[in-house]
Amino acid sequence: MTYDLDSIIDRRSSDSIKWCHYDDALPLWVADMDFPAPEPVIRALRERVEHGVLGYGIEPPELRPLLVERLQRLYGWTVAPEALIFIPGIISGFNLAGRVASRPGDGLLVQTPIYHPILRVPDNAHLTLNAMELTRRADGQYEVDLDQFEATITGRTRLFILCNPHNPVGRVFRRDELERMAEICLRHRLLICSDEIHCDLVFSGQQHLPIASLAPEIAAQTITLLAPSKTYNIAGLHSALAIIPDPELRKRFNVIRADLIPGIDVLGYTAMLAAYRDGQPWLDEVLSYLEANRDLLFDYVTGNLPGLALHRPEGTYLAWLDCRDANLPDNPHRFFLERARVALNDGATFGRGGEGFVRLNFGCPRSTLLEALERMRDALFGLEGNTE
Repeated sequence: MTYDLDSIIDRRSSDSIKWCHYDDALPLWVADMDFPAPEPVIRALRERVEHGVLGYGIEPPELRPLLVERLQRLYGWTVAPEALIFIPGIISGFNLAGRVASRPGDGLLVQTPIYHPILRVPDNAHLTLNAMELTRRADGQYEVDLDQFEATITGRTRLFILCNPHNPVGRVFRRDELERMAEICLRHRLLICSDEIHCDLVFSGQQHLPIASLAPEIAAQTITLLAPSKTYNIAGLHSALAIIPDPELRKRFNVIRADLIPGIDVLGYTAMLAAYRDGQPWLDEVLSYLEANRDLLFDYVTGNLPGLALHRPEGTYLAWLDCRDANLPDNPHRFFLERARVALNDGATFGRGGEGFVRLNFGCPRSTLLEALERMRDALFGLEGNTE
């Protein structure tokens, strides 16, 4: 079927965090999309609810083989069925990894700016934050300074949390970048926890590569986290997946989560199975729409928003806007919220290197995106010294 992605769906009456937090502002912040989920997912959920009994459930028998086949088909990655662990969310996954890999006082290596819940792991697990800043080139592209990456590792660093595709900067890391980071981690005996929740949301010319798929010795030292939540816009159903090929590491992960982190509920399992089994036609349409939104956004920022800069994201539906040359009288998040009534994520919350940036979610109908951009343009031209 063909999906109507241009229609505006009223989300203010649906208890949406994204739409209810900021009153009358256009919300382009929380990372969920304003599109309806795939029809097969809606149908499967409806049938499950209409059954009438919502008791304790079990993992659908078709789900694990489906995921194993998918990993092999997309990435050439052979994963044993028992390596899959179903969890309610990615955030739970990297917090569990922080406890699996480390003892209080040990170090966690991250690359900032980074998805802000990752920055909470050190406090949650009583670790020390070992943060290195990604290098931003003159054209806005981000790279990993591998010398700095290794120099940031201390004698007590035990865990590296990788985000790929990267939130918020939109990079899809190349094979050579992943190989070099993995080699350094192996040499320093660091566990890798790879947040790959946006792995299905990559644009033309890009290819996602799970870091654990590079070599068996890397897989043995990696916890990979995936979910259908961003891909199929079902984040509210709390269904995710940890892939842990090493049996001993998997055992430690399960011991630490026991009676603390639940599995997936019956509706989460229903949605995950339907999405991965039947959601590809929907995803193909959404990716095409998102790529057009991304290009429109890039052109608009370049031509109409003085002082703002954007490098085209390679993946995700999140844009990382550099506002440092706009001479704003306030933090850019507050400026656009108060002057334009557009809600964006404050770049400072993503750690060092995020100051002066905002994150914009372009996973929305094109008319919503254009209205937000026009509001931002008007706010910028309202500043003294700016003229059309």
